[in-house]
This record gives sequence, structure tokens and C-alpha cells, in this order.
Amino acid sequence: MTKKTARRIRTAGGVLFLIYMILLIYLLFFAESYGRARGLEEYHYNLVPFREIRRYLCYPEALGTYAVVTNLAGNVIGFLPFGAILPVLKRNLRSFWKILLLSFELSGMIEVTQLLTRVGSFDVDDIILNTLGGVLGYGIFSACNHLRRKYYG
Repeated sequence: MTKKTARRIRTAGGVLFLIYMILLIYLLFFAESYGRARGLEEYHYNLVPFREIRRYLCYPEALGTYAVVTNLAGNVIGFLPFGAILPVLKRNLRSFWKILLLSFELSGMIEVTQLLTRVGSFDVDDIILNTLGGVLGYGIFSACNHLRRKYYG
């Protein structure tokens, strides 16, 4: 790959990452359709790992398909771009462990911010699902990078 092509890919990745982060912030803090109520009087939080995940998996009929898919798949899918684009932007982030840690850190910061601003709730299960999404995104990057190297040198 030429330097010019690599620069174009990084530039496109940077633009996509910026759009992704703006969209993520909007969905997590401002989208009323996802239950982002303002001014909750009480703090809402879950500190028990897998409590909400188990609830969504055990009672999908009672909670509704939309809620189950939005919560479980949405948290994973929402962080796929994070894990897939970061290694494109920075070569030193081409590590499973770095992406795992960064996904965990970003998700934790988002959850704490939601708790403190009382927009949404703090849920340890969201951190687990978001981190999983970031790691799966990195897996997609790794697979694509492997194929690129194999077939295009």
C-alpha cells in the first residue's frame, strides 16, 4: 500500500470516527426515543454483573423484542466501530488488550456521566456489552487487515 493510499484511509477513518462519536454522544445523552429523560430525581444504577442481561434473556416477551434488541444488541453494535476504526487511525492501537482497555474505559466514562447527569442509568452490564462490542470490532479489523495483507501484500 502506498503512503498516499494509507493517508487517505486514515483521513477517511478519522472522519468516520468523528461522525461515529457525535452519533454515539447523541444516542447516549440526547435521544429521547431511547429513554434519555432529563432531570430524573433519583439515581438509577445496576452494580450486579449480568443482572440486566439475564433479565432481558429470561423475559423477552414481557419486555418486548424492541427493548431486548435495543439493549443487548444495541450496546454491542454501538461499540463495534470504536474497536474497528481506532486501529486504522493509530498503529500503536493494533492490540487486542489496548482496544479492550479503551473500550472498557470509554464505556465506564459514559456510564458514570449518565449517572451523574441522571440521563439514563449506570449499568455494569452496559459496560460489559460495550466492551464486548469494541473487542468484536477489533476482531473485524484484524480479520480485514489479515486478508488485506494476504491478498494485497
